[in-house]
Amino acid sequence: MVDGLPATRSPATPVTPATPASPGPAPRPPVTSGRGRTVLLAVAAGTAVANIYYAQPLLPTIAREFGAAPRDVGLVATITQVGFGTGLLFFVPLGDAVERRRLMLRLLAAASAALAAAALAPSLPALVAASFALGLVSVLPQLAVPLAAHLAPPEERGRAIGTVMTGILIGILLARTAAGLVGQHLGWRAVYGLAAGAMVVLSVALLRLLPPSPPEARVRWRELMRALVVLPLREPALREASLLGAAGMASFSALWSTLAFRLEAAPHHLGPQAAGLFGLLGAAGAIAAGPAGRLGDRRSPRAIGGAFLALAAVSWLPLLLLDGSLAGLAAGVVLVDLGVQGSHVSNLARIHALPGAERSRRNTVYMVSYFAGGSFGTALATFAFSRWGWPGVVAVGAALPALGLLLWALGGRRRPARTGPLP
Repeated sequence: MVDGLPATRSPATPVTPATPASPGPAPRPPVTSGRGRTVLLAVAAGTAVANIYYAQPLLPTIAREFGAAPRDVGLVATITQVGFGTGLLFFVPLGDAVERRRLMLRLLAAASAALAAAALAPSLPALVAASFALGLVSVLPQLAVPLAAHLAPPEERGRAIGTVMTGILIGILLARTAAGLVGQHLGWRAVYGLAAGAMVVLSVALLRLLPPSPPEARVRWRELMRALVVLPLREPALREASLLGAAGMASFSALWSTLAFRLEAAPHHLGPQAAGLFGLLGAAGAIAAGPAGRLGDRRSPRAIGGAFLALAAVSWLPLLLLDGSLAGLAAGVVLVDLGVQGSHVSNLARIHALPGAERSRRNTVYMVSYFAGGSFGTALATFAFSRWGWPGVVAVGAALPALGLLLWALGGRRRPARTGPLP
């Protein structure tokens, strides 16, 4: 019996230390590893941001169904961006104060409901109301970027942010293409119905594969809102970057909210599918994101952002002089997208280089300004198209980044000399 004790215990001895290690990786699948989480957030951000852009190639089709003028139906795209800017203001700062995964899931559920309401809208006013609600709750991308940075180790933080930003740009790119293709063959209502289903699938994926992310500190909502007022007053670099971002996004939205009307008119006579396929040209913006960020690492992000904004302004020339040619329109679209997205990435690099822990709140200030500019550009361009046609749109689209460049030049003259790169 004594000899049997070691025999019975010796196999048990190696098992004891092995048991705590075995349940470690079991609770979650491999996709929730660091890289998997980043990819999941990139997919989620790209799918959610697409909600804001589905309407753009569908506007002529919606106008025909409701018997509305381009200026009136343009309100669908405008109010979506207004809702998105409002959601940025009220929901994104909560990422510093509440559990982030739960907030994302609630926003996705609300987005699914808003998309369903848009698909079933019986009138243009009902569609406008549903579009505002859709923009309001489609702010998951701006929660995903800081969450990816938070979950990634410090040495991989930049790569994580870049991956999610690429997902956002691809979502913007494919939204118009998918909406145009589906709208051409199944009607504009099918676009919103399918998108509502996509939000449900995305919710299930985040619930199962993304770990909970509690806030790092308790911050009152009043304090979050106060920071959104104080930060731009206190930080000139944030204030200027926000104005330049608004000017660029206004030009970008002026183009994409009216391009479908231009393609539908003589001499092109093309439908929403062609307008959606033009969205593939936005790949230039996604390609510009990486080089713009790398240039900003080596030189002043402010200077790089100004150069890209200048490109956006002059890129409207082929859209005016060559608008009878699809190749000319395509060239103008590529150059405008390249200029606006390059400026946008440079602005983001600039504000995230500022010292302090208020990254999410700075991002909120910038993005609210950015999409407020987009709403203004959409409203102004659809009005200009109704009154003066495509030349009026070109005048608006070129003047907006030119105004931003004027502010940029005046800011550089007032800026005191300093050593080292500008923030």
